[in-house]
Amino acid sequence: MTFNPADKIQDLQYFGEFGGVNPSISDSSTYTFLSAKKMFDTFEGNAEGCYLYSRHSSPSNLYLGKALAAMENTEAANVAASGMGAITSVLLQLCGAGDHIVSSRTIYGGTYAFMKNFLPKLQIHTSFVDSTKPEQVEQAITPNTKVLYCETVSNPLLEVTDLRAMAALAQKHNLKLVVDNTFSPLAIAPKDLGADVVIHSLTKFINGSSDTVGGVVCGTQEFIDALRNVNDGAAMLLGPTMDSYRSASILKNLRTLHIRMQQHSRNALYLAERFEQDGLKVVYPGLASHSGHELYQQMYNKEYGFGGMMTLDVGSLDKANELMELMQNRNIGYLAVSLGFYKTLFSAPGTSTSSEISPEEQAEMGLSDGLIRFSIGLDNDMERTYQMMKTCMQEVGIL
Repeated sequence: MTFNPADKIQDLQYFGEFGGVNPSISDSSTYTFLSAKKMFDTFEGNAEGCYLYSRHSSPSNLYLGKALAAMENTEAANVAASGMGAITSVLLQLCGAGDHIVSSRTIYGGTYAFMKNFLPKLQIHTSFVDSTKPEQVEQAITPNTKVLYCETVSNPLLEVTDLRAMAALAQKHNLKLVVDNTFSPLAIAPKDLGADVVIHSLTKFINGSSDTVGGVVCGTQEFIDALRNVNDGAAMLLGPTMDSYRSASILKNLRTLHIRMQQHSRNALYLAERFEQDGLKVVYPGLASHSGHELYQQMYNKEYGFGGMMTLDVGSLDKANELMELMQNRNIGYLAVSLGFYKTLFSAPGTSTSSEISPEEQAEMGLSDGLIRFSIGLDNDMERTYQMMKTCMQEVGIL
C-alpha cells in the first residue's frame, strides 16, 4: 500500500484524561513522583511515560511530535518553539568547531543569516551553492563537511531540489542530509527520498491559522534522543521549548492539513495558469514552464499538488509595493510575511524575509526587486479572486 501521510495522521487516536476526543493539555511545568528512584530514572531517560520538567518533555509536546513523525514517516520527532529553534538545534547538534556545511544558496533569510553570520563565531562555516545542480554541491564538499542542507522548494524563488540526488551525495560522502520541507508538507516526503532529518516551521501551512509560532525536527529515534539528551543535546540545552497550549492548538489544526493543502494547491495552480496566459512573469512548480516541474512530479504525492506558493515579478520594487498595498485595500489578502494562512499573504522578499541576504547575492541568485511572493489562500471562487487581482494589476500598470 502506498504511504499516505494524511492516513498516518488520521490513524493516530488519543483520548483525553477524562475520555475527551482531544488529549488533555498538560498545564504543568514540573511533575511529581511517587518515589525518588523514579525521579532519578526519569532524569536519566529510563522511565517511559514519566515526565520531569516541561523543557525536557510534556505530554502535549509528545502527542504533537508523534503525529508529525507519522506525517513524515520518521521514527520520532521533537517540537520546538519556532522553526528557527528547530533549525539551529539540528545544525548545532550535527556540527562543531572546524566543521563545514554545504547549503542551498536560496533558503529562508533567517537560516541564511544563522549560517553566514552566527555559525562562524563557533568556527562552523558554510558554502552556499545552487542545490539544483548536484555537481556544484559535490564540488563544494570538503573533508570537514558534515551536513548537506536544502529546502525541498526554496524560499522565495521556488526552486526544486532533487532530494534523491542529494541523498546519494550524502551517502557517498558519509554526510547528513537535512531538508526543510516547510513549503511542501504532505506533497513531498523527504525521508522516503533519502533525507536524514526533516524540518518544518509549524507556523506556516501545518498550523495554518497564523496564531502560533513553532517548529519540528523529524528523524530517527537515535537522533531525536540525542537532541533531547540532558548532557549535550542541543534541543535540551538551548531550551527552544514549545508551550503545551500551542502544541495542542497545532495538533488540532494538523488534522485538517490534507484538506487545506489540496485547496491551497488548486487555488495557486489556477492563478498561476491564468497569469501566465496573461503574459506575466509567474513562477509556480505546477507550471510546465517551471524548471523543476518534472522533477517535482517525480517526487510528489499527486493528491496534494504543487503547493500554495507562487511568485510574480512585476519589474520594480515601487510597482510591487503599489500593487500589494492596493490588493490589501481591496481585501484580496494581507501585505504580510509568513505563509499558509487562510487568506492570501504577499510580500516583497528582497526587502523582508530575504533581506538578510546582501543585494549582490540576491542579484546573483535571481531575486529581483520586483519579485512578489504569494502564499495563496483558501478562497472558494478563484475566478473572482483572479479578476480582482487582475483589476489591481491593470490599475497600477502591470497589465
